[in-house]
Amino acid sequence: MEVLMRRRRLVAGLVGLALAGATLTGTAGADERLVAYAQRAAGQRVVYSYPGLTPPESLLARIRAGEAAGVIFFGENIASRAQISGVVGQLRAAAAQSPDPYPLLLMTDQEGGLVRRLPGEPALSHKDIGQSADPGSAATAAGRGAGQNLAGVGMNVNLAPVLDVFHAPGDLMDSYERSFSGTASVAGTLGADYVTAEQAVGVAATVKHFPGLGKANADENTDTRPVTLNVPLSTLRGVDEAPYQRAIAAGAKLVMLSWAVYPALDAGRPAGLSATVVRELRSRTGFTGVTCTDALEAGALRDYGSTGDRAVLAAQAGDDLVLASARDVSQGAAAADALAGALTDGTLDSGAFGEALARVNALRASLG
Repeated sequence: MEVLMRRRRLVAGLVGLALAGATLTGTAGADERLVAYAQRAAGQRVVYSYPGLTPPESLLARIRAGEAAGVIFFGENIASRAQISGVVGQLRAAAAQSPDPYPLLLMTDQEGGLVRRLPGEPALSHKDIGQSADPGSAATAAGRGAGQNLAGVGMNVNLAPVLDVFHAPGDLMDSYERSFSGTASVAGTLGADYVTAEQAVGVAATVKHFPGLGKANADENTDTRPVTLNVPLSTLRGVDEAPYQRAIAAGAKLVMLSWAVYPALDAGRPAGLSATVVRELRSRTGFTGVTCTDALEAGALRDYGSTGDRAVLAAQAGDDLVLASARDVSQGAAAADALAGALTDGTLDSGAFGEALARVNALRASLG
């Protein structure tokens, strides 16, 4: 009886998650309904990926069950605009069969320059924009071009722009021309211009990588290994975090957390696994939108256990969405299953879980 009561209290804490038909009544079958409820709630905080050009049945089944927030696309998923548009239609058709009333988040990295998954706009890199004759107009054109390009194939989220502030020639961001400027105010202004233009055509912008990867050297790539950035707190706040103020004031709907460790804020964990860093983001910028992780399979997390372990740690830290971007549906399934288990056994607070999912669902509802 005590276990049942604890579980029913958990369900009460989940009320308001906007999961159609998921409420529990009576006692018969309560455990089974709780498990199903938690599985759907957990899945709706995971963005899946898949290999090749055709989404597998395992992904479509998760979507039809209402157990997915969305899908992230990579170059290997895209042969042409017509092909990926057809895939998007297939995913949307699966979602229409689910009990989940919200549209999928369908996203990619379309920054411009070297980092583009779709052919076409924006052609200019962030560095090109910052060095152009009229950077503000160039940033606006790039944001509009990225948004129109994605919207044209049915996608609704861009994992761009990058707000990392340029530090030194040849550093990590400079190597890929992913920084607008070495001046925080300029990076923030151009980022805000990009965000405004992109969202004006119906594609949600994601600013990244909070609190900033601008100080990372060329070999300090969180995709491949753990990285610690020993940046003084005054510099983090006065330089690296500063562009986020402008972009968030412009209405950026998502913020991606960095996988680097910032000892000035939290010496123990990467930013995306640190509740301290997530609080820093929300308290200092007033951000009320959706937080998301970088790639869950990143080398920076090699000391943080399995996919499920990482997903639970990210949720505990305050990340609303986890990106399972290894091009393997089983990775996303492992993340969702771990979140569901942590929710039902009380490892994850049901109230905080519900607030996170409410933010995700509000974003999805806003994208139509």
